[in-house]
Amino acid sequence: MDFDVDRARRDTPGAHDVAHLDNAGAALPPRQVTDAVVAHLRTEAEVGGYEAAAVAADRLDGTYTAVARLLGCEQDEVALVENATRAWDMAFYAMPFKPGDRILTAHAEYASNVIAFLQMAARAGAVVEVVDDDEHGQLSVTDLCRRLQDGAGRVGLIAMTHVPTHGGLVNPAEEVGAVAREAGVPFLLDACQSVGQLQVDVERIGCDMLSATGRKFLRGPRGTGFLYVRRALLERLEPPFLDLHAATLTAPDRYEMRPDARRFENWESDIAARIGLGVAVDYALEWGMEAIEARVTVLAEALRERLRAVNGVRVHDQGLRRSGIVTFTVDGVSCEDVQRVLRERGVRTTISRARSAQLDMPRRGLAEVVRASVHYYNTEDELDRLVDALPPRRSIQM
Repeated sequence: MDFDVDRARRDTPGAHDVAHLDNAGAALPPRQVTDAVVAHLRTEAEVGGYEAAAVAADRLDGTYTAVARLLGCEQDEVALVENATRAWDMAFYAMPFKPGDRILTAHAEYASNVIAFLQMAARAGAVVEVVDDDEHGQLSVTDLCRRLQDGAGRVGLIAMTHVPTHGGLVNPAEEVGAVAREAGVPFLLDACQSVGQLQVDVERIGCDMLSATGRKFLRGPRGTGFLYVRRALLERLEPPFLDLHAATLTAPDRYEMRPDARRFENWESDIAARIGLGVAVDYALEWGMEAIEARVTVLAEALRERLRAVNGVRVHDQGLRRSGIVTFTVDGVSCEDVQRVLRERGVRTTISRARSAQLDMPRRGLAEVVRASVHYYNTEDELDRLVDALPPRRSIQM
């Protein structure tokens, strides 16, 4: 598939300074996003925050429309929040868990989510179960079905990270969604690392809730995120906290929650950043998510092939299907040293450590990995630049 990489790089000022291969951390925003944020901040400086927000009401509403188009849902099923973690938390802590309710999750689950599971286990008596992996290292749909049918107790939630922070694995979200629908169990999908690099359609996936961020593959501002909640489930959920935006005080002793997903929001927010998020989503949709996914997938596989060809380099990505996140180690060289050498050569990467993936990395014998994450504005030359800059392996003394 043809992709106008030159245009993408012209729109991305930061792409000319370094090889930015940390898009799973924070991608480089296109100038259109930066211009929109700065323009609103200038308006705030001239007329004040409230007046600027009133003037920009249509643009802010356009962000909800853009996110709904991106996810294939209705606008009233979208809430805008500060980040993906807050989005996920607002959905998870709204679930009415009872003693003995089972939470089914995957080994690749993000540590922040696991902490929430454990807190709910201590607070409400929920039971956390980790579904087995299949032969590809992804969540086993067969074991998920077995656990749903084993008669061990009510399953209150299936919660799964779509693309983990520490590897290129893509968990089988559509298959899990089909199983969840059949069983009548709510399905919460952490799409923090998948939205913006993969096609994510909530109807096709079948999730009931989805959380995501703006700063990663969507190329939006930091401090932005969103939550999708299916309308049928929305009516049964009360957020863990409410304010005068999420609800209305109808009498001194009564309140009514908003009927839409914005009950998960709060009144004060960064309007400039939310406008920038809408521009980022529209920008991605202009390229087309099918084209973006194809470009990212090809680049990531090309990087894995290059790394595997280097003596002493080990690639650690699992999964039948893989994303734009590529993880590796160099024998005898610490990940910090690898990252430092790459940074000195103008290549940005990051390190994923076991503390972010306690259910997965330790059992695979991994304490840390170097994470390089590609996006469509990266080039094959930048992949070569990373590989050529790798420090040589060191002999491991026995």
